[in-house]
Amino acid sequence: MDGKMKNIALSEVLVLKDQIACQDGQVVSKTLAQNSAVSVTLFSFAKGEEISTHQSGGDAFVTCLEGVGRITIDGQDHLLHPGESIVMPAGHPHGVYGEEAFKMLLVVVF
Repeated sequence: MDGKMKNIALSEVLVLKDQIACQDGQVVSKTLAQNSAVSVTLFSFAKGEEISTHQSGGDAFVTCLEGVGRITIDGQDHLLHPGESIVMPAGHPHGVYGEEAFKMLLVVVF
């Protein structure tokens, strides 16, 4: 039976931050899983790039993989460093900004 993960090697040890590259002037995303209950996506941000303020229908769990990102929730800024995580609650305005080249794993639970 086929699994539900995509765009990533299965049954293989890997370094998550190496699965996506930063590209100048861009926000890059790679979807690893997507269904009605959960979304798992890798993101990379070039320094100064952002996803502007928006809301989500699910709780959005972010883990910093590399670099420094600024997560804004309800107008309050939080700096996220490698190994740190934060949850952006469903229905609350939030945005993400690359303070420097920044990679993150986003898991949204609906």
